[in-house]
Amino acid sequence: MSKVCVVAAGGTGGHLFPAQALAEALIARGWRIVLASDERVAGLAQDFPAERRIGLSAATYRPGDPIGMARAGFAVLRGAMQARKAYREVNPDVVVGFGGYPSAPALVAAIMDKRPTVIHEQNAVMGRANRFLASHVQTVACAFPTLKKAPKGVGERAQVVGNPVRPAIRALADLPYTPPEPDGPIRLLITGGSQGARLLSELPPEAIRALPEALRQRLRVVQQTRAESLPLARRIYRDALVDAEIAPFFRDIAARLAEAHLVIGRSGAGSVCEFAVAGKPSILVPLAIAIDDDQGQNARLLAEAGGAEIAREHQLTVDSLALALETLLTNPERLSRMAAAARAVAIPDGAERLADVVERTAAMGR
Repeated sequence: MSKVCVVAAGGTGGHLFPAQALAEALIARGWRIVLASDERVAGLAQDFPAERRIGLSAATYRPGDPIGMARAGFAVLRGAMQARKAYREVNPDVVVGFGGYPSAPALVAAIMDKRPTVIHEQNAVMGRANRFLASHVQTVACAFPTLKKAPKGVGERAQVVGNPVRPAIRALADLPYTPPEPDGPIRLLITGGSQGARLLSELPPEAIRALPEALRQRLRVVQQTRAESLPLARRIYRDALVDAEIAPFFRDIAARLAEAHLVIGRSGAGSVCEFAVAGKPSILVPLAIAIDDDQGQNARLLAEAGGAEIAREHQLTVDSLALALETLLTNPERLSRMAAAARAVAIPDGAERLADVVERTAAMGR
């Protein structure tokens, strides 16, 4: 009979995308997949390749809130009991957690049942849920060579496997980077503005409008933006005579990334790793309110390698972004060097590497 892997993940793309990439890799090896998340899971991940979805009680809390912490603890314990009941039916060979508070009950249940367990940390800073459980699971895998905030001893034994990326992104690793031709079109991709990021929705159009006319005429902009920011962005691009395609979401983001000469985006773990796998120069804007500056630490991987420029929110202005764009977009040799540097730190086969780790852990048995 085929083996069963329970994949436990929070409900955001940052957790679900790598979880889905692992699931697809394991399915190709003959595994059966069960997805565990919080009770909203039925409305999440409609395309997730799981034969069953388990909705578990879970909750989060604000640091320094003892009442909220107690409530969250009871919710996780209740979810763990729900998971243990489900495990008696599906009998998983291994449980893999991808972080986010909805992943905690599934892992707690597996630890209580002494089932093989794996945690994968996508960020350069270990998240709170993973931090709480890392010392109790058998195997810890991570995306980045550095793993800050990890419990004592965990960082030293963590296995660096990269971030599992979707097959469409993985395929970009085989495509060479081609810089803009002299006087030819320059393709700029702007991501990260669709989920309420007003800064990345509204500031880039203003910065692009401030560029010299000759450079603006060469630009071909594809931008994700908030729905409420669409009219303003379209008006700015139209007035600046810039060829721009704007939408809250692009389903063919891999194809857009393949065509881009430069990318502007947040530095969530998934984005950083996808830019690296695709071999794309980038300007990264870490989320200022992110706990423990995890996005800033993620961005350092590409920046220190020479594959990205970091633009901190408190320093980012129309003029500073316009200067950064003009400096990069008029220097194809530098763009090529940045692309090569980004690709040099990429781990395109992260899903396969993590699948190897999962299979080895499962083979250890209980």
